[in-house]
Amino acid sequence: MSHVRYNRAKKVTLIGAIMNALSGCIKLATGYLFHSHALIADGFHSFSDLVTDITVLFASKYGSQDADDTHPYGHQRIETAATLLVSFALVSAGVGIAWDSCYEIIHKDHTIPNKLALVIAFLSIVVNEGLFHYTKRVGIEIGSQLVIANAWHHRSDAAASLVVLLGLIGSLAGYIYFDPIAAIVVGLMIVKMGFNYGFSSVKELVDTGVEPQILAQIEKIILQINGVIKVHQLRSRLMGQDIFIDVHIQVSPFISVSEGHFIAQHVHQTLIEKLELIKDVTVHVDPEDDETTCPSVHLPNRKRLQNDLFAAWQLKFPGIQNILLHYLDGELTIDLTCGATFKEWAILKSLVEEDLKQYKPHCNIRFFKEV
Repeated sequence: MSHVRYNRAKKVTLIGAIMNALSGCIKLATGYLFHSHALIADGFHSFSDLVTDITVLFASKYGSQDADDTHPYGHQRIETAATLLVSFALVSAGVGIAWDSCYEIIHKDHTIPNKLALVIAFLSIVVNEGLFHYTKRVGIEIGSQLVIANAWHHRSDAAASLVVLLGLIGSLAGYIYFDPIAAIVVGLMIVKMGFNYGFSSVKELVDTGVEPQILAQIEKIILQINGVIKVHQLRSRLMGQDIFIDVHIQVSPFISVSEGHFIAQHVHQTLIEKLELIKDVTVHVDPEDDETTCPSVHLPNRKRLQNDLFAAWQLKFPGIQNILLHYLDGELTIDLTCGATFKEWAILKSLVEEDLKQYKPHCNIRFFKEV
């Protein structure tokens, strides 16, 4: 899928690059021949778009690669960074158009061009508007904000050519200020587009989570899974169009580790099946709600207990079959299970209770007989 995605992004971007190169050459040549400063400026603007197209090709190639050892979450952030660069280009183009127009108003620097320049400006609008719709459709289909941003760059080119066309018409009609005023308005619109894409990219780069309504939907799906008691520490982050989820689920504290893992697998699988944009889910299984505190971290671990207590118990009473530990609510409960033929219950209980006095009042013992 990543290979197909890159090929489609590459195709649409190459078409745009070729059209920008041809358009730039034609505008420069006709602008010089027909005495149109606006067409010459628009020609240089088209050539500047080639830099954007090269950026898109580079980012699409490397951003579509699958995860590897050095990038375990994939390479989508390359596209995000490149989208940010494209947004800067949009802002720059918009500011440039507005600035040139202000300069023209202030200095009254206006040259009446040849009427044939109208044809070139009109064709430029048609070509760039067609590239906009084609590129945007491909970007939506492959889920690439970078390609969509580049589509809007084509729209900015169409807007710039529209400004040139209006300026040419106004110049030929004698209204010399009609062109620069329209250009300022269009330039500010392009700046706003670039700012919106740049802001979205920055939010993604700083690991902004998904919208609250999507998080609520995710939590609702998890709570419907059999075995899940509660959901907490539900976190998300975006990488391109993909969503990554980290979540803690609370399950019964007395089930086996394998059953807890079984429930976690269902959480992972269900979320990916029901929400297409979710790329991966990390599920942490909790026997209690430890979102704000960790009440049991001060208690002794199994290795310490094995060295201090369990080894001696098992040596003296070979009938001990299993020792299970429960860390809940700041207390340790030990489940000690002996074989079906074990007879020395009174001696075992006396020894165990004496040994556990050093861990009171946070340690309890329960005795079980194997059936």
